[in-house]
Amino acid sequence: MNVTIIGGSGFVGTRLVKRLLDSGYTVKIADKRKCVAYPDLWVRCDVRNAPNETNEFPESLTDAASAPGKDEEAKKAMPIHSLLEVLQGSDVVINLSAEHRDDVTPKSLYDDVNVHVHGNENVLAACTTLGIHKVIFTSSVAVYGFSPVGTDETGEINYFNDYGRTKYLAEGKYREWLKKDASNCAVIIRPTVIFGEQNRGNVYNLLRQIASGRFPMVGKGTNRKSMNYVENVAAFIQWCVEHDVSATEIPKQVRNDGHAELVSASSCGKLSLFNYCDEPAYDMNHLVLDCYKALGKPKTKLFHFPYWLAYCGGLCFDLLAFVTRRKFAISSIRIKKFTQNTYFVGNNIKKTDFVAPVSLEEGLRRTIDYEFVQKVEGHTFSCE
Repeated sequence: MNVTIIGGSGFVGTRLVKRLLDSGYTVKIADKRKCVAYPDLWVRCDVRNAPNETNEFPESLTDAASAPGKDEEAKKAMPIHSLLEVLQGSDVVINLSAEHRDDVTPKSLYDDVNVHVHGNENVLAACTTLGIHKVIFTSSVAVYGFSPVGTDETGEINYFNDYGRTKYLAEGKYREWLKKDASNCAVIIRPTVIFGEQNRGNVYNLLRQIASGRFPMVGKGTNRKSMNYVENVAAFIQWCVEHDVSATEIPKQVRNDGHAELVSASSCGKLSLFNYCDEPAYDMNHLVLDCYKALGKPKTKLFHFPYWLAYCGGLCFDLLAFVTRRKFAISSIRIKKFTQNTYFVGNNIKKTDFVAPVSLEEGLRRTIDYEFVQKVEGHTFSCE
């Protein structure tokens, strides 16, 4: 089977490529940046182009953060290929590409890459032209916003930022695509935060603070956080490649603009929707205590800073960022995220025979050992 992974040079993509190659698949990586681990499988492509276009675009903030100084190197290494060239001969297309940072500038990039004429519409148009009928798309639980504890796939759509908004709109493009051909199959996966070795996202920043011994525990610490170890996410995407997933009926949901939309499986093509959340989920107290244990610094008690004090500090950093035009690791929204319950449930996965290969506790231990005990140096990935 021939599989093309759009965004395959990134954190999840690199793990997924390894799994697919080990299982005997023929894999192609379509990405703006060269894949460090599998350069021979890489073809330079930009989803902002229409299916037959090969235009160059300025570097985005996500690009610069994920691989500083590599934009010109990628351009010199290979010219842009069109989506039609890259996807030719694919049996399955996996779309991992997205602008995923909290602070993307300009904000139009969210629409350009994640949903609008540039992005998912272009990928699906190319698939239609080439007769490719199975596409797997990684969305995000950000579509639910600050949702009730235990939100599953039937949860209310209530995004609060451009990332969640454009991910949900992108999902709509796949539902529209299903109506064009009864043989089309779309799998939409909404993962929670993903961590693992070599990642430089929010979870890494948390682990680094804990490892430094200068970690400020904010709030009571009883809020629960859904997290995913990267190997498990890659394993589930592979499972979706290998299985003819039955369509999952999704009841009526309500967007945060107040309009209802029926998003049940299409009567034409086949739609499957999954939250991906490793279980059992940690609360912050147990997460931090397990981190200290993995570091060889076991603790039984934690000192807690009041939420209101930390939030006021975040507002001060917001003001400082506005005045200085700089970006800081601390902000009011990040303080709010840290203390919120972000516990989701993947009920549709529970109806399948998929079993995550690594426990969440073991994934955390592996990551801490790699990053802060062994302190392995090498290529890293930046995502939030």
